[in-house]
Amino acid sequence: MDDVRPRVAVSRCLLGDPVRFNGGHSRDRFVSGDLGGHVDWVPVCPEMELGLGAPRESLRLEGSPDGPRLMTRRSRADLTGPMTALAAERAAGLDVDGYLFKSRSPSCGIHGIPVYDGDAVTGRRNRGLFAAAVIDAHPLLPVEDEGRLHDAVLREAFVERIFALARLRALLSGDWRPRDLVEFHGRHKMQLLAHDPAAYRGIGRIVAAAGARPRDLLARDYAAAFRAALAAKATVGRHVNVLHHCLGVVGRHLDRARRADLVEVIESYEARRVALTVPVALIRHHARGEGAAHVSGQTYLSPYPDELRLRNHIPA
Repeated sequence: MDDVRPRVAVSRCLLGDPVRFNGGHSRDRFVSGDLGGHVDWVPVCPEMELGLGAPRESLRLEGSPDGPRLMTRRSRADLTGPMTALAAERAAGLDVDGYLFKSRSPSCGIHGIPVYDGDAVTGRRNRGLFAAAVIDAHPLLPVEDEGRLHDAVLREAFVERIFALARLRALLSGDWRPRDLVEFHGRHKMQLLAHDPAAYRGIGRIVAAAGARPRDLLARDYAAAFRAALAAKATVGRHVNVLHHCLGVVGRHLDRARRADLVEVIESYEARRVALTVPVALIRHHARGEGAAHVSGQTYLSPYPDELRLRNHIPA
């Protein structure tokens, strides 16, 4: 299960397909390069699926921010109905671990899309029409756009979630038994605690009843709670608590000097002097070397492929 590949929907232009309104593309280096080597893309371009072609007339949102219309700028065609129907159809059949949208698009943008009344902007807080429908239908689906992925914190959070959901999908799509769910939950303990300790305890109650509930209901409730927990932001304070928890297990096998080194590194992370990758790397090293299986098997230590190098930023 550790080698699962997330299945991620993506705006086609981000992969380099020439499907933008001007006949060009918006290839993103991280999306099509580093991340692309570890995920399976599900390319989507709603405007092409509507048969608009490329190049094509540009679009914009018009009217009220509470109910904008998707309009072509020159010919004044109202595409709201067709785009809404397409979005509903796509959302109903969506089976992915995350979605990467094109930023600033009146169809696919996820934030800050302007709505016009004539030449005046009446609002800038909208989502694109297609993206809004997908997000409303799947509120716990990890979604981002390529612009926000330039932020190291948002990039790491998105990638962590899609890999966790891919592992969950791999488990629940197979011939799993209650003990498999218990083992899965145990391996994700530290990762869940870093996001939402209260949710982790609630999920534990679901797992405790694993052998006494129908399999489909158990899977439904666990999946929903797991996704919701990971949607909560992992904070420095929660990371520090998890690191100390790991230290409590690993430290029993270390001499005083090595324990002190680990404590010092964790304190340096808490003080925003080093990146998270530093204490995590040390704990992972000592857990493997000393045979602390409870810690070494935690997904928290390797939530995604190391080659992505996403924990190297120092928290603000």
